[in-house]
Amino acid sequence: MFTILSQLFVGGLFIFSGFIKLNDPVGFSFKLTDYFAEDVLNLEFLSPYALWIALFVVILEVILGVMILLSLYKKPVLWCLLGLIIFFTFLTFYSAYFNKVTDCGCFGDFWKLTPWESFTKDIILLFFIIILFLGINNIKSIFPKKINIGITVLSLLACILFGRHVLNHLPTFDFRPYKISANITEGMSVPPDAPRPVFEYIWTFDVNGEMKEIVTQSTEYPVVEGGTYVKVDSRVLREGYEPPIHDFSIESMEDGDLTEMMLQEEKLIMVVMYNLDKAKEAGFSKVKSFTDKAINAGYKVIGVSSSDPQNLKDLADLMQFNFDFYLSDETALKTIIRSNPGILKLEKGTIIDKAHYNDFDNIKL
Repeated sequence: MFTILSQLFVGGLFIFSGFIKLNDPVGFSFKLTDYFAEDVLNLEFLSPYALWIALFVVILEVILGVMILLSLYKKPVLWCLLGLIIFFTFLTFYSAYFNKVTDCGCFGDFWKLTPWESFTKDIILLFFIIILFLGINNIKSIFPKKINIGITVLSLLACILFGRHVLNHLPTFDFRPYKISANITEGMSVPPDAPRPVFEYIWTFDVNGEMKEIVTQSTEYPVVEGGTYVKVDSRVLREGYEPPIHDFSIESMEDGDLTEMMLQEEKLIMVVMYNLDKAKEAGFSKVKSFTDKAINAGYKVIGVSSSDPQNLKDLADLMQFNFDFYLSDETALKTIIRSNPGILKLEKGTIIDKAHYNDFDNIKL
């Protein structure tokens, strides 16, 4: 019985985890790029292939989950599951111990886990996979082998078609704080009764040639008799409340922070190009066509990007865009919409609609 429960748990969790990430493979590829960075795993040569690696990994997760539930090719499937979980356990431990990547992306934006929570989850999965190895003779198939193979092939085709759909449009299920109907201003606000972060301060003084440390939670300058101040360090004892949206802004080189003003607009179209070098040129002409219609319909249109202002100006001149670009954080823009370029329709900071560049015509003006 325990083996069967382990089979259901492992198979179900792999299918769920894989499907959640397959819903947003672009987001998972961003997470892989974080792991490939020079200061993490130093595998930057893999970054250009992050999206394809992401698709392969998430589809593999789903298919292995299906196969273990069907008891199809038990031994090779279990070895694959073991290899995957050992690899994931290494990644999550590395992230947790060295504090390199603060969110493993195991369940996408649906369920955020801290690095240590992710590591614990992987240890639990490893335990149940070992149980399956020990009880492999108790894992029985319900259906004949041909039916199991058919179900697996259909699952693979479904994964490929679903992945293709979300890549050419947007995630079917949006778990991010920028989903349709969300208000950006409200997402950035901090409730009055929200817990505040607690810091500890380590004051260092030179007392007759010896370094003396004073540890306190107060920001008041401590008095140390005969001591000369050297430095002060701080560390977080307890994290405070962090609003769902904490890194979004609209900046102008000339006028500074325009976030509040823009989010008060009654009819606003926001063109998002998080990185001009990685933007799809096929979307530029669609941006031009749609934004011209939006301006004629009485909308204020702006562009937001993290790219060099001169490059943005050159693109605007080339495409004859009738709107100005402003600066924003690249990570925030990647979170807002999984399309480069993409478009948001807002009313006083509330996201009314959003679209991939393949679907701009679906936004009603």
